[in-house]
Amino acid sequence: MIDRIADETLSRIRERGTYRSLRELSGPHGTRVVLNGKEVLLFAGSNYLDLSHHPAVVEGAAEAAREYGCAAGGSRLISGNLELHEAFEAEIAEFTGCESALLFNSGYAANLGLIPALVGENDFVVSDQLNHASIIDGVRLSRAQPRVFPHGDVAAFDKLLSEISGGDANILVPLDGVFSMDGDIAPLRDMVEIAHRHGAMVLLDDAHGTGTLGEGGRGSAAHCGVMHEVDIHLGNLAKGLGSFGAFVAGPAVLRDLLVNVARSFIFTCALPPPQVGAARAALQTLAEEPWRRWKLQANAARLRERLAGFGIDTAPSTTHIVPVILGDNARTMAVCEALLDEGFYVQGIRHPSVPLGTARLRITPMATHSEDEIDALASAVARTVERFPAESA
Repeated sequence: MIDRIADETLSRIRERGTYRSLRELSGPHGTRVVLNGKEVLLFAGSNYLDLSHHPAVVEGAAEAAREYGCAAGGSRLISGNLELHEAFEAEIAEFTGCESALLFNSGYAANLGLIPALVGENDFVVSDQLNHASIIDGVRLSRAQPRVFPHGDVAAFDKLLSEISGGDANILVPLDGVFSMDGDIAPLRDMVEIAHRHGAMVLLDDAHGTGTLGEGGRGSAAHCGVMHEVDIHLGNLAKGLGSFGAFVAGPAVLRDLLVNVARSFIFTCALPPPQVGAARAALQTLAEEPWRRWKLQANAARLRERLAGFGIDTAPSTTHIVPVILGDNARTMAVCEALLDEGFYVQGIRHPSVPLGTARLRITPMATHSEDEIDALASAVARTVERFPAESA
């Protein structure tokens, strides 16, 4: 039966050109990796600040492993709540300017636990159409009534809220800070003001902004000047901070609520000590080495500028995620494979990760790429896209 189910499903996936397979990398996850025995420049990761193998971060993981072992040994509510977790959560609370914080095992798990804790079947969630899959799935689990507005459309957002506000229902507005496939930043200043005017709670999922944007790397809310207006901050430890896990920060009563009702927190083992130790060291390194954040954005700006010089549009990106939309699935993956042959790992992204007809290269420079490497990539992308024109796909 498993064979039949797998064959039927995978056949449909292959027919629509969205079949996926895993690539195996070796070596440290820095600017250069070894893929299938060949060294390539990596422009397809989320280790944006190149902290995952930073000596201080590696030592933070090793020190925590030596002191606490390689596993927490249980869920936080049984035997897995270590002083290490509590200390780091206090540091995150200070970092975000919130009363408290709570660690989760991933950003996905955080949204699955957080959203159903705040809204239920008689409530509403007003969501951008390009919000992350974890937000969508968290809303589904909550059974709240979703209301979706066109991407970044402030007027439509205001109109939706005006139609549902004023009653007894709770209203949650989950906002991606940096949209992971387009590289644009949500119009947070306007949206936070509108949401609060209509009595809605604002949850900012800043997975790709944490560490990479704003004063001190505090993310897109700091970048947009609304750090203290956002009700709930959700940050990721596995991207800009080069470790693993996520956090939710907000008022102390929110932490209490989540400890008691968030199923993705209650029914899982706590984050392993080495990952917490690594993330703590990364947070400290973020403060000590602000050049990483500045260089990351400078590299991304240079890449957009160089691609524009070749007539390649990267809109609407304004951050370290740089899309080159090619439209067709087959064309996109052909360009991706050709770039690999030239020594550049740039991942092609297709539906369902992006809307149908918007398949793209998703390019993610790092803080430690050189200007020459950025320029070489831009030239390679231009050559390769020209080799695979849209009409021949």
